[in-house]
Amino acid sequence: MIVEHYFEDYVIGSSRETFGRTITETDFVVHAGHSGDFFPHHMDAAWCATQPIGQRIAHGTLVFTVGIGLTASTINPHAMSTGYDRLRFVRPVHIGDTIRTITRIAEKRDHPKRATHGVVVETVDIRNQRDETVLACEHLYLVARRTPLSAD
Repeated sequence: MIVEHYFEDYVIGSSRETFGRTITETDFVVHAGHSGDFFPHHMDAAWCATQPIGQRIAHGTLVFTVGIGLTASTINPHAMSTGYDRLRFVRPVHIGDTIRTITRIAEKRDHPKRATHGVVVETVDIRNQRDETVLACEHLYLVARRTPLSAD
């Protein structure tokens, strides 16, 4: 679905929440294959059983990828992701955990070089089925202005 939002249309404090998605063993295996990360923390159930956490832990990059993917429900032709800041893996995610993502517009600011665009900062809070934050970060968007800033 296409939803057009210009910089002026974003409202600080507005939020959205995705549906959940359960993390599976297949997710672990596919992500390990894509990333090349076959560390035992993710792939060796017998070894993990001897460790304090007791079970395999999802790759942080898997949790990030799935959590961000859950937010990809609309296309805004006036915005482009320019990256993520302050990424933190807060709690482990295990096979069978269900994650969902809550985003909130936290900040809007002028772009330092483009009068035609602004920067929108969206906080990302990925939570498990117990409503505990498992990953947090900030998503940065470059967004076209409906009306460019004047060069006063």
